[in-house]
Amino acid sequence: MDDFGSWSILTTNFLIILYIAMSGAMFPAILHLCGAHRWRAQIGFISGTCTALFPVAGILLAILLINGEMTFPWLKEARAMAHSGEGAHLSGWYNYTFLVAREVIGFLVVATLSICLVRRQYMAEADPDKFPISRFNALVILMPFAYILYGTMVAWDFEMTLQPGWHSASYGAYQFQSAFHGFLGFFIVLLYVLDRSGRLTRHFDPQVFNHMAQFLLAMSLMWVYLYYTQYLVMWYGRLPTDMERYTRMMDEGYMFIGIVFLVLKFVIPFVLFLFKSNRHNPAIIMLVGFGVILGTWLERFVWISGSVASEFYHIPLSNTFDIAITVLAMGLSWLAIGWALMNWWLVRHD
Repeated sequence: MDDFGSWSILTTNFLIILYIAMSGAMFPAILHLCGAHRWRAQIGFISGTCTALFPVAGILLAILLINGEMTFPWLKEARAMAHSGEGAHLSGWYNYTFLVAREVIGFLVVATLSICLVRRQYMAEADPDKFPISRFNALVILMPFAYILYGTMVAWDFEMTLQPGWHSASYGAYQFQSAFHGFLGFFIVLLYVLDRSGRLTRHFDPQVFNHMAQFLLAMSLMWVYLYYTQYLVMWYGRLPTDMERYTRMMDEGYMFIGIVFLVLKFVIPFVLFLFKSNRHNPAIIMLVGFGVILGTWLERFVWISGSVASEFYHIPLSNTFDIAITVLAMGLSWLAIGWALMNWWLVRHD
């Protein structure tokens, strides 16, 4: 348990990378469903390169599941109680074999669907006679259902149920919406870097940055609504068991980090994007996007590491393990996306 704070860094990195990979397919699917075909044609393929992160996410998932007692603080106690003959007194959802099976199967299904969707998007444009758009349409319809169902399961397993007995009816929606919000921030940074590099083989309209700023602002408003919805229900209903987790995190060590990610994910986007000039300034939009993905990372860390007693709380990136595992995960992710960009000829091979 003493190392749970540092191990939470690994879980946080897994969730961030996983959701960027999933959202890389979800984003063009949303644009297609909304009829934004011109917008999707310009940046949908760049978004699709994020699915190259699935192998990195798969490796991190395997590490987390193999080291189950470090990932899930309830597992060690449950096994000790079962070994002593007392019984674990946990619901069937906490059966570890079932947990591993559903996470692995869910990951494989969503990864396969996401990669197929992105591939169909590419082939439908390259050879529409051989690969009709109808096949892409079918995958687009399936993608939101897969994203929501798998995202809810991930939210429950890797965050909500880390503290047995604590639950929130809206937690799944809050978590996967927050993660998609973080993806938008990351994607804006990626678009900015690629646009400024001058290596894109398919340039996009600068107006795309304005569209992304508006989309990010909308997701910031939705995020803050979902974030406070579950809190207000517990606070107004005076539910001490449910409020205990919030109270512990706020009063015993994580208040400052909580304020930071609230500012990064809501206050800054809301204040800056109220002004039209900022929504048309790519540099400002990129900085806001960077703040959103950073805030999402901090948010995920607080919910994971804050699931245990406050004596085990941990300052993120405060030791060598934290920094090394984060740099390694981010480095592998950047290499994977870079490979996909070159493999699909989206950037020039200089």
